[in-house]
Amino acid sequence: GARAALALGLEIQETSIFARKNYFYPDLPKGYQISQYDRPFSANGMLTIMTAERDDHGHAKEWGPMTIRLERMHLEEDAGKNVHDGLPDTDRYSYGDLNRAGTPLGEIVTAPDFKTSWQAYDYVNHVRRVLQWTGASDADMEKGNLRCEANVSVRRVGEEEFRNKVELKNLNSVRFMQKAIEFEIERQVKAHEAGETVAQETRLWDEQKNETRVMRSKEDAHDYRYFPEPDLQPLKVSAEFIEGVKRSMPELPDAMRERFTETYGLGFLEASQLVSEKSIAEYFETTARLSLDPKTSANWVLGEFTRELNSSGKTAAESLVSAEDLAELIKRVADGAINNNQAKEIFAEIFATGRSVDEIVEEKGFVQISDRGEIEAIVEGVIAANAQQVDAYRGGNEKLFGFFVGQVMKASQGKANPKVVNEVLKEKL
Repeated sequence: GARAALALGLEIQETSIFARKNYFYPDLPKGYQISQYDRPFSANGMLTIMTAERDDHGHAKEWGPMTIRLERMHLEEDAGKNVHDGLPDTDRYSYGDLNRAGTPLGEIVTAPDFKTSWQAYDYVNHVRRVLQWTGASDADMEKGNLRCEANVSVRRVGEEEFRNKVELKNLNSVRFMQKAIEFEIERQVKAHEAGETVAQETRLWDEQKNETRVMRSKEDAHDYRYFPEPDLQPLKVSAEFIEGVKRSMPELPDAMRERFTETYGLGFLEASQLVSEKSIAEYFETTARLSLDPKTSANWVLGEFTRELNSSGKTAAESLVSAEDLAELIKRVADGAINNNQAKEIFAEIFATGRSVDEIVEEKGFVQISDRGEIEAIVEGVIAANAQQVDAYRGGNEKLFGFFVGQVMKASQGKANPKVVNEVLKEKL
């Protein structure tokens, strides 16, 4: 909790107090929840995130910084959950799953600073990365280790008072959260424009129908009858403890992204994609250090490597292609020992089987021809065999250059070094 709070810019309070939150619902059999109310574990945070609106295809338009106020991160116990999927008679019954009831958690509460669903989307992704990088949580939403709830309220431009807010639950992924917020904004706008009152309530996101539906009316704080938890003493945190946590903190995603752009000359988008997962960032940095070519390393990691991970469902830690393997492939391409297509084929083979680079190169006979004299002989043969195309090229049809490159590569069985081929062809033609 302390690492998460500090990484999110929150101030850890010297003394915090637990409180009983009283409500009656099937997910809480004892009738109250141990939480915190007016003296939370941490408060008063400021967090800067990078955010962008998206087009209809989900592609970011223009990234920019946004500062979010964090009101608090308080500690509480988890409740159970009601389940219906795959169980009988769910038209008449709700089933209670109490496996997670009583498990400690931290709830992070922001101020109402978001104006679009994509801002909320980028914020949750930022928090997820921070929790993973600090080791506070694996933040796996599929396992329920990170959950989010959104409060949505719309008002006319220029209005100062907030209207009734609606809490959205059952948001099982960041994308579902974004869709639910978008739907709810549209629903509330239509209701207000029709002269209707939007009720303060809790609604569930239905991912099958892509809509929200009423779960229950939403209580105010006084409805929960908070009072200090009589069975727990105040939680006291020393300044020495906080300083110790600060010293043990790892480099965070934003700092690493900035370092990647400054040290390796990467663009903002490239660096952002690399730090989206800690394991990906570490894999890239090892590859870049060993290959001495950070730009090419970034291209490989964001291209072939990410593509293979996505198609196989594996994580970077589960990949059979080590950073050392990838660095070796990058160096061999740079040295002219193999070409890029051969490197991709070797990469795919290692990813599938875990065999070594040398073993695959020897088996497939991957030897790149870089000897200038040998390539000149092949080029001269191609020119002699295609006199008509040579005349057309020299007459101004420069598009035929690609034809000659293809013929040389075909004659060399794909083994000629493309860079040398281009140089020799330009000289001979």
